[in-house]
Amino acid sequence: MTVEFEQSQYQVRFDWGREGVAAIGTDADVIVLVDVLGDAADQSDLLTATASTVVAGSLRNSSALAQWALKRQADKGDRFTVAIIARGETRESGALRFALEDLLGAGAIIDALAAVGIDYCSPEAAAAAAAFTGLRNATGHLIGASTSGRAATANGNRAAVDAAIAVNSTADVQVLREFSLDL
Repeated sequence: MTVEFEQSQYQVRFDWGREGVAAIGTDADVIVLVDVLGDAADQSDLLTATASTVVAGSLRNSSALAQWALKRQADKGDRFTVAIIARGETRESGALRFALEDLLGAGAIIDALAAVGIDYCSPEAAAAAAAFTGLRNATGHLIGASTSGRAATANGNRAAVDAAIAVNSTADVQVLREFSLDL
């Protein structure tokens, strides 16, 4: 990966998919996998070649995740770096497809991190946060009307869509993989 895609100078970073993990996650303290309408725990294909702690992030736990990161930063006694990876969707060809719900979920997390003072954001992270904050009041409608939301509804999963759009409805932070060096 070339240096211009790494975002390593920033505390809060944002990218998409497996290539995003390789670009911004290799030296992060935590990788936050965002899969708003899926299950981040099933995203092990994104986690190759990283020694970071990995957690699941969403609209539902954005504030809880920010508090979790703030505590880890205090425990570390130094800047805690957060790489936020939007899962996206997979096209039939196997290529990554933009997923609005994952962009908004990532933006909610970045906004919550900024609210607790973890706010040295890459331009990519700042843009994702701006998308969420600018569309905050329409998030539920937009996700339900998105291609992913409509597909989930057509497959009989409207309840999952409704649950996924409940911003800050849980205080749980699901750690998918724990990694730490003795400090």
